[in-house]
Amino acid sequence: MIKHSYFAIITILLGGMTIDQTQAEVIPWEKDGAQMALIPSGSFEMGDHLDNRSDAQPVHTVALDAFYMDVNEVTVCQFKQFVEESGYAYNRWQEVAKYSPISGHPMIYVTWDDAMAYANWAGKRLPTEAEWEYAARGGLAGQRYPWGGEVTHDHANHYGIGGKDQWDCQTAPVGSFEPNGYGLYDMAGNVWEWCADWYDENYYTNSPVNNPQGPDAGNYRVLRGGAWSYYSSNLRVAYRNGYFFPNYRAYNNGFRCVSGFPTAQR
Repeated sequence: MIKHSYFAIITILLGGMTIDQTQAEVIPWEKDGAQMALIPSGSFEMGDHLDNRSDAQPVHTVALDAFYMDVNEVTVCQFKQFVEESGYAYNRWQEVAKYSPISGHPMIYVTWDDAMAYANWAGKRLPTEAEWEYAARGGLAGQRYPWGGEVTHDHANHYGIGGKDQWDCQTAPVGSFEPNGYGLYDMAGNVWEWCADWYDENYYTNSPVNNPQGPDAGNYRVLRGGAWSYYSSNLRVAYRNGYFFPNYRAYNNGFRCVSGFPTAQR
């Protein structure tokens, strides 16, 4: 169950189940021009409620302070601005253009270190894994996806095409599908998103309740959300992709940023 400590609450019906949706407050972020939605403080049941994935068990209560999250994944245009203004060394533009051909597409071929550098430049940070899942659920409790229990190509850009999803073998422009209950776009599909945390498949057994920030050390960083080249099962909000080194880069991984309570950079 997700509990909100503030925000205007709207009760709606979805598939016969009553849920809470919020009217998100959105602000512009001056440095990179991103729109950021205020994610309310509250608690939720984190983990895999339905599919018995071992690394997303046990389901456990997490309580989070409020934070702002980018409404969209960081775009090619925004990352180019970062590189130009900061002088950051990046030379993969030709590869990026093959799968994210327009400035409004999500930035790809970024390592965890690239994403961290951008976040620091923008005065933001990467989301913790708990923040990411809480935000992705969008106020829904115990569902597989940000919008409910089923997925089609009308919901997100994932493997294959159909419905609204007409982007075969590439990313879609950010915001091409409906947002979730917190006003966030592409929390499932399009590109995998880097989180701040180290990955530990057993972390949920001893995760703290309040603002968990992941293990103190590890070999791999967490990616969340699935991607255009992955099957729909990888788009589940509880799905943890944790077997990539921080220097990994690919045509289907990107990121978005948050701003809120400070975290140590580990």
